[in-house]
Amino acid sequence: MKQENLYASQGGPIILSQIENEYGNIDKSYGPAAKTYINWAASMATSLDTGVPWVMCQQANAPDPIINTCNGFYCDQFTPNSNQKPKMWTENWTGWFLAFGGAMPYRPVEDLAFAVARFFQRGGTFQNYYMYHGGTNFGRTTGGPFISTSYDYDAPIDEYGIIRQPKWGHLKDFHKAIKLCEEALIATDPTISSPGPNLETSVYKTGSACVAFLANTGTNDATVTFNGNSYHLPGWSVSILPDCKSVVLNTAKINSASTISSFATESVKEEVDSLGSSSSGWSWISEPVGISKDDAFTKFGLLEQINTTADRSDYLWYSLSIDVEDTVGAQPVLHIESLGHALHAFINGKLAGSGVGNSGNAKVKVDIPITLVSGKNKIDLLSLTVGLQNYGAFYDLVGAGITGPVTLKGLRNGSTVDLSSQQWTYQIGLQGEDLGLSSGSVGQWNSQSNLPTNQPLTWYKTNFIAPSGSNPVAIDFTGLGKGEAWVNGQSIGRYWPTYVAPTSGCTDSCNYRGSYSSSKCLKNCGKPSQISFLLF
Repeated sequence: MKQENLYASQGGPIILSQIENEYGNIDKSYGPAAKTYINWAASMATSLDTGVPWVMCQQANAPDPIINTCNGFYCDQFTPNSNQKPKMWTENWTGWFLAFGGAMPYRPVEDLAFAVARFFQRGGTFQNYYMYHGGTNFGRTTGGPFISTSYDYDAPIDEYGIIRQPKWGHLKDFHKAIKLCEEALIATDPTISSPGPNLETSVYKTGSACVAFLANTGTNDATVTFNGNSYHLPGWSVSILPDCKSVVLNTAKINSASTISSFATESVKEEVDSLGSSSSGWSWISEPVGISKDDAFTKFGLLEQINTTADRSDYLWYSLSIDVEDTVGAQPVLHIESLGHALHAFINGKLAGSGVGNSGNAKVKVDIPITLVSGKNKIDLLSLTVGLQNYGAFYDLVGAGITGPVTLKGLRNGSTVDLSSQQWTYQIGLQGEDLGLSSGSVGQWNSQSNLPTNQPLTWYKTNFIAPSGSNPVAIDFTGLGKGEAWVNGQSIGRYWPTYVAPTSGCTDSCNYRGSYSSSKCLKNCGKPSQISFLLF
């Protein structure tokens, strides 16, 4: 970037750079080496001599001249580690992540505006929303694990680019009010006082400019006297007075109308080729169970998945043949333990059972009753990842996949056989992935009328005409299980509408008053975490 003259010091647009991210939340786990690393990172960054400031988010011991900054739902109480550094809020979380199998978090705009007002009331200089515009984790880019394809984040502008009201409008009004205070805010520090319990006044005064913030940090309404005038303050709110007299905005009072955006549902329109034939019907290809590729390999013992696949695919097959002399009177149970994130067990080519983790605990432990035959039996285990761990101390060592033990219990005479250390055959990914079936243009697609349903390991394909106009377009995946979808060869992400959120924990309305947390305001309990997926 420096070579391209992109920094403000060179006449370019970049005014700020960041090195590392939230390492300070986990650095204690690394002992003394953490400080050595942070000092090295800071030195490396500043040695680039970009001519603009560098920040480290959530790094209290950021060495000079690196500016340590705050990330969180609230940063009004944050203080940088030097009075020579500005008070900066690099991530103000407008909502929270949505996880497959979880309810949908949202954050009331009254609380969000309150948090920003409190930050500027107490000397804040820079505030950045995370996220202001929601997005989409296309392809296999989700983290987590179990983070959904949607990264909407309850942002003021949603995943589809649609304004979310009243959040967007109230923040617009709020920042108009802050802009009226600019002259005093950038000229001096505030004088802060407390006229009563849970009440705080801040005054910025320079020359003829006078700005006041009146805050009620309690949950009950209150009245405060300021400069001889009486002001009513709803609980958990801040009033902004650009002239120290008149309230132009209170963070709890919304003037923007609420709107709920919704999609107009259309059935898939038929696409007719040059011969007049319709091609809107579905066709399919069955993915083989177990080992089907030439690059399969064998190893004794159970392999960790991420180091085996190098994340080239969500899928890893574990395959084993066993001989059973006599099944009379046996009631075998296959016990499987996995680091996650989901698995399917096939016995002699047929699905016997499945297991799935969740965003709180990705590990899977299942006991699956199975039926064996006398003689040779085939056990095929398909392990799936759903986005990889991407934060936390030593997250690179968390791992995934079936690492065992895998045991066969309930054999004749009640015996148990540990299969973990036997010679397993492995296959990275699916045959259809290697063949490029996601392009839709290769493979022998079956278009007979008896479309298979409720069948595992099936590739489906259809054609459709996109709706006209410039509005965003999404596909409703209700009726499908778990998988990945492509449109014109481009992956639009993982889908999993059968993973339903818990039935409890949601409220019809969420009280904005009081500290917000990611679990405070939830909706869509008992419903699929995500059913609609953005195309364009």
